[in-house]
Amino acid sequence: MSLNHYAKNIPRANEITRLENITFEEFQSTWVNQPFMLTRMVTEWPIFRKWSTERLLEKYASVPFRAEAVDWPLKTYVDYLDNSRDESPLYLFDRAFAEKMDLKVTSEPDDSAAYWPPTCFGPDAFSVLGAQRPDHRWLIVGPARSGSTFHKDPNATSAWNAVITGSKYWIMFPSSPSIPPPPGVFVSEDQSEVTSPLSIAEWLLGFHSEARRTPGCKEGICNAGEVLYVPSGWYHLVLNLEPSIAVTQNFVPRARVGAVLHFLRDQKQSISGFRDEIKNPYELFVERLGQQDPTLLKEGLEELERLSKGAKGKWEELKKPQDEEEEAGGFSFGFGGDDDDVEVP
Repeated sequence: MSLNHYAKNIPRANEITRLENITFEEFQSTWVNQPFMLTRMVTEWPIFRKWSTERLLEKYASVPFRAEAVDWPLKTYVDYLDNSRDESPLYLFDRAFAEKMDLKVTSEPDDSAAYWPPTCFGPDAFSVLGAQRPDHRWLIVGPARSGSTFHKDPNATSAWNAVITGSKYWIMFPSSPSIPPPPGVFVSEDQSEVTSPLSIAEWLLGFHSEARRTPGCKEGICNAGEVLYVPSGWYHLVLNLEPSIAVTQNFVPRARVGAVLHFLRDQKQSISGFRDEIKNPYELFVERLGQQDPTLLKEGLEELERLSKGAKGKWEELKKPQDEEEEAGGFSFGFGGDDDDVEVP
């Protein structure tokens, strides 16, 4: 059965805000804790004008990419993408794509680069870790019906997800100790493990209607040339409405450093993406911030202290529904079959 009708008739109160662009100051002051879409930025990327599955095959057909639990040459995966009738199709998530494809990725707009992060997000605090930062960027390719079940991004990071071809349906919920998880989703006491139905279709069939009536629910369709911002700590489910190519990147906004320090210090069992030789990511992050941005470290430690005392921080606030009279209505996500969990942005 087609799943596309679940992305239709989104209630107005649930709609993810769409913006052409915003400044770094606007992001910091207003948007850092709310999902939104930027509608023009991705169209400036060189890869937006150059990438399609056909053109990628011309150059990378024999290059192996990770599709959940298997490494397939791109040609094999595209053959699968074109012909699969699986209920839950294999999703290509590759964290080393930039190196495999010899792509230049810059932090600022540069016509010689393949792409760059949206400038409104400002500096990425994890960049102080250099080569020791955890996995943070992925190439995502998948057919219609593919996607990811409910999860939160790793290490309390935020993320952006840019669609190059195709379109994606997103449904999202904020989280905090005082807010229950989305309908049909169950979380361990320390919030390190998330359990939900095995397939996207199963969740949509059983829980989508209830979820739409749940306060805090946000939904939207991100089309080719658009980018969606995922705030730290938000649950999200993503469904490809058609075959899609996307690029995603996890990062730490300056305003969220305290939350990341809190996670790295107090949820060590849930830390993911760091190489094995890094034994204490919290101490490493504190050391590097102290060396390169002591002011930001001071602000982050002050927020950490406040979070540790149980004070309600901005990152926990649930935005009230726009119409209160309307009907109420970090972890590592494993696909299974492999020793390495696949972190789903």
